[in-house]
Amino acid sequence: MTSYEAAGVDIAAGERAVELMKSRVARSRRPEVVDDVSGFAGLFDASALLKYKRPLLATSTDGVGTKVDLARRLGVYDTVGHDLVGMVIDDLAVCGAEPLFMTDYIACGKVVPERIADIVGGIAEACALAGCALIGGETAEHPGLLESDEFDLAGAGTGVVEADEILGPDRVQAGDVVLAMASSGIHSNGYSLVRHILATTDLTLESAPAELDRPLGEELLTPTRIYAKDCLALTEAGGVRAFAHITGGGLAANLARSLPATADAVLDRSSWEVPPLFRVLQEHGGVPQPEMDKTFNLGVGMAAIVSPDAADAALRLLASRGVPAWTLGEITEGTGTAAFA
Repeated sequence: MTSYEAAGVDIAAGERAVELMKSRVARSRRPEVVDDVSGFAGLFDASALLKYKRPLLATSTDGVGTKVDLARRLGVYDTVGHDLVGMVIDDLAVCGAEPLFMTDYIACGKVVPERIADIVGGIAEACALAGCALIGGETAEHPGLLESDEFDLAGAGTGVVEADEILGPDRVQAGDVVLAMASSGIHSNGYSLVRHILATTDLTLESAPAELDRPLGEELLTPTRIYAKDCLALTEAGGVRAFAHITGGGLAANLARSLPATADAVLDRSSWEVPPLFRVLQEHGGVPQPEMDKTFNLGVGMAAIVSPDAADAALRLLASRGVPAWTLGEITEGTGTAAFA
C-alpha cells in the first residue's frame, strides 16, 4: 500500500518525540513566554521591552557543523544541543544583547523519539543556562536524503539591547586590555579537520592518549561553554568595550572583527597553556601552527576588551562565576588587526 509511512515518514514517531521533550523544554521557560495552544508558533510578550528607551532586536542563526557526525558515531545526542545554543546565543552576547528566545530545526533520516528528545532536551537545558527560552522548533524526517541514523540541526535566536549601549569596535581604544575566557574544549568549529585527522592517522574515537584523562571521543564531544550570562554580568559591572566570540577562523581573526580600523590587538601566546586535546590533534595530524591558529579556539572561547581600570575587577567577577579567565593582551594604535606578539 502506498502511504506516507511506506515512503519513510513516521508521523506517530514525531508526535512521540514531542511528548518526550515537553518537560525538558519547559525548564527553559521565561515569564514572557505565552502559550500557543495550536503549537504552530512560539509567542513572546513584547511588552517586556517597554523598559528599554530604544530597544534593538538582535538575531543570530547557526548550526553545529560536522560535530554531529561524531555524536552519531558515539550515540551521544544531548551534548550537541548545548553546542547549538553556544553557537547561536553567544553570538548575540557579543553586541551586549540579552538573549530572549530561540527556535531549533532538526533534520533526520528517521525520527527516533528518544534520540530527538535527547537533542532537544540538550538545547533546552543550554537555553536555561543562557537565560533564554526555547519557544519553538521543527523536526523533519528526510528518508532517502539522510540515512536512518543521520541528522543535522540548526537554530536561531533573538535578543535585545539598548541602542546606546551596543558594544563593538567604536568603543575600543588604545590602552584597553584583552581578557580571555577559557573554552571547554573545541566547541563546534574545526570538526572537518578533526574528522580528517581521525580518517588519516592512528587516532580513533576510542583512543586514550596519555595526555588525556578520558577517551578521545568523549573529549571531542565536550559541550560548548555558554558565556551569555557571564558576558551580561561583565557588561552590567561596567568597563566592557567589546566581546569576540572565538568560533570559525580562530582567535586572531575573530578578535579583529571587534577592532576599529585605528587599533590592533597584541596577544601574548605565553599567557596560557593550550589544552592537551589540541596538542594531541596537532601532533598526530601534523598540523602546522598557523593552521591550528585559524581553525581552532585553542582554549579561548570568548574574549572581552575592557578598559584598563576595569580589568582586575572583570577577572575577579569571572572567577566568582566559575569561568577561568586571564589577561590575553592589549590594544595598541594600529590598523585593525589582531596578532600574537
